[in-house]
Amino acid sequence: MLRYIGKRILYMIPVLLGVTLLVFFIMHLAPGNVAAMILGENATAEQIAELEHEMGLDRPLLAQYAAYLGGLLRGDLGTSYTSGESVTAKIMACFPYTVRLALVAAVVSVLLALPLGILAAVKQNTWVDNVSMVISLIGVSMPIFWLAVMLILLFSLKLGWFPVYGAKSWNSIVLPAISLGFMNMASIARTTRSSMVETLRQDYIRTAYAKGLSKGAIVIRHAFRNGMLPTITVIGLEIGQMLGGAVLTETVFAWPGVGRMMIQAINGRDTPTVMGCIVLLTVCFSFVNLIVDLLYGVVDPRVRTMYR
Repeated sequence: MLRYIGKRILYMIPVLLGVTLLVFFIMHLAPGNVAAMILGENATAEQIAELEHEMGLDRPLLAQYAAYLGGLLRGDLGTSYTSGESVTAKIMACFPYTVRLALVAAVVSVLLALPLGILAAVKQNTWVDNVSMVISLIGVSMPIFWLAVMLILLFSLKLGWFPVYGAKSWNSIVLPAISLGFMNMASIARTTRSSMVETLRQDYIRTAYAKGLSKGAIVIRHAFRNGMLPTITVIGLEIGQMLGGAVLTETVFAWPGVGRMMIQAINGRDTPTVMGCIVLLTVCFSFVNLIVDLLYGVVDPRVRTMYR
C-alpha cells in the first residue's frame, strides 16, 4: 500500500506542473498592467517601468515561470502584488475557513442524500421514488447563488435566525453549508439510488431474503455496503469540488475562505496569490482522490489487489 501511495503522490507532480503552467500564462494574458493598477491612475510611465523591474515583470514569461517554480520547490509561494504579504500566510489564514465550510457542507449533503437515495431504491417506481428524484433534480438544476440569496432573504433578513455574511459566530456557517451541501446532495442521492437498485437485483440479495433476514439488515448490511463504491467516488469528488469550488458560496456570504480570496486576487491581477490558491486546491483535490481510492479497499477487500 505504501508503494501505491508513493506512486500516487509522484503522479501529482506533473499535474501540478500542468496546472501552474496553464494558470500562470492565462493570468499574464489577461488585459491590464499590474504595476499600473498598483500605482494608480496618476503614475507615470517611468514609475510603472521601475516597479515592473522591481517585481521582475519585465523579464520573459518563461523566466518568470522558472523563478516561480524555484520558489515553489523551496516552499515559497511568493509575495502578494497587492498587499505585499506572504502568500503562504494569507492562504493559511483563509484555508481553515474553507475546510470548515467544505466539511460541514459534506456532512449536510451526506445526511440528506444517503437516506434519500436508499429510500428511493427500496421504494423503486413508487411515489416515494418519484418525490426523491424530483428533490434531487431540483438540487442539480438550482443555481447555487440563487439558493444562497433565497436563504439569506428568508432566514437572515426576514426571520433573523442567522447572520447575513461573515464568520463572526458559530451559526454563521449554517446558511453557506446548506446552500453548498444541497447542491451536492443531489448527485450523491442519484448515484446512491442507481447503485442500490443494481445491487438489490443481485442473486445474493434474494438468497438473503430466502434465509429469513430482516429487510433492514439486507438493505443496510448487504445491499448498501456492496453498492457503496460509486457513492464513495461521488462523495470524494464532491468534497474536492467543495474545497476548490466554493467560490460562489464564499462570495455571496462573504465567507473568508480561499475561494473568496482567489476571486479578489483575480480581480486585482494578483498572480502569486492566485497561483498559491490553485496549487493548494490542486493538492487537496489530489489527496481527496487518494483517500477515496484507499477507502475502496476498506469497503471491498477485492479492490485491495490494486494496492500491490
